[in-house]
Amino acid sequence: MQTNLTDTVKALARGKEAEAILRSCVHCGFCNATCPTYQILGDELDGPRGRIYLIKSFLEGEHATEKTQSHLDRCLSCRNCETTCPSGVDFHSLLDIGREQIAAQVRRPFGQRLLRGGLRLVIPRRSVFGALLKIGQSARPWLPNTVQRKIPAKPATPKPRPVARHARRMLMLEGCVQPSLSPNTNAAAARVLDKLGITVVDAPRAGCCGATDYHLDAQEKGLERARRNIDAWWPAIEAGAQAIVQTASGCGAFVKEYGKLLRGDPLYAEKAKRVSELAVDLVEVLGSEPLQALNANIGKTVAFHCPCTMQHAQKLGTLAEQTLRRLGFHLSPVADAHLCCGSAGTYSITQPALSRQLRDNKLDALESGKPDVIATANIGCQMHLASAGRTPVRHWVELLDEALL
Repeated sequence: MQTNLTDTVKALARGKEAEAILRSCVHCGFCNATCPTYQILGDELDGPRGRIYLIKSFLEGEHATEKTQSHLDRCLSCRNCETTCPSGVDFHSLLDIGREQIAAQVRRPFGQRLLRGGLRLVIPRRSVFGALLKIGQSARPWLPNTVQRKIPAKPATPKPRPVARHARRMLMLEGCVQPSLSPNTNAAAARVLDKLGITVVDAPRAGCCGATDYHLDAQEKGLERARRNIDAWWPAIEAGAQAIVQTASGCGAFVKEYGKLLRGDPLYAEKAKRVSELAVDLVEVLGSEPLQALNANIGKTVAFHCPCTMQHAQKLGTLAEQTLRRLGFHLSPVADAHLCCGSAGTYSITQPALSRQLRDNKLDALESGKPDVIATANIGCQMHLASAGRTPVRHWVELLDEALL
């Protein structure tokens, strides 16, 4: 695609990157065929090709409006289009560049600024989120049904984690909302890894991965959180930690981008590159480990929802399903498994109508094989699918934990 970016854009830190991405697009439109928002809305500007043109026009000097911003906001950042694209267009990076530049020039309405600021204030702060969640759970019986569905019931107390006892050690990102919403997930992961001879090293100063800020008009704040995590992990990395395990694929996808996002930072570029190299989803660890230590022939039927951040961003495909089958779980077929469930970080809050439609479509596909349980690998997907109150939804590592001998 021919481009004629303004001199101001060319001078940006990511100006050359934007130009290269735009030039790689051949305008074939294959991306629209797998874009969830285009399939629902049928608007060219709510598909990847149309969004590319909107960003291109703005970077070439055309004026952006609230309508331009709305079309970009409605993108789920699911990266399905990248999996489909025959030209290898790095769409999510172009979207990040476009959103940042447009946000600097188009002032959002007060309601949107309030909502996004509130999400950034609460979600990345584990203690704040946990305290507000407890208040919401206490008041849940008296809240409207629409609000009740957004507040999960109080989770069961997780079983204790194993003591440190193995020479093989790995870090694990605890996350910001997962410890409150599903505290047994990381505990189960620690127990499964312990059974396989791996100890999880604690890094209490590590916090939110930075994705929430980064995708809500505060990219520099998101990178600050990335630097903070690098500092928190670095002593354990120098001491020989073999990996940084992620149990939330959304966080994992973002941590794996630290090296790219901080490549221009002279103080953190090399460390960020190393952290991204060490970052692995839990399924990558288990996929390379012998699983004889785990029970087999479970006999439970599972429908697995592979999050977009696992299949499209991290390109891990069917690894989780393969692991579940190795342990004796029966996997029911899921039609259109490549499509997003509508969670997409804070999307279910900022775009509730589209998010609910995508969720209900996804649940219809997941439940078609009448599974006993739906399993997934990302806390956002887990809570979003569970909010419908239909088939139980759990993190897949909890199923593995229950299969331990």
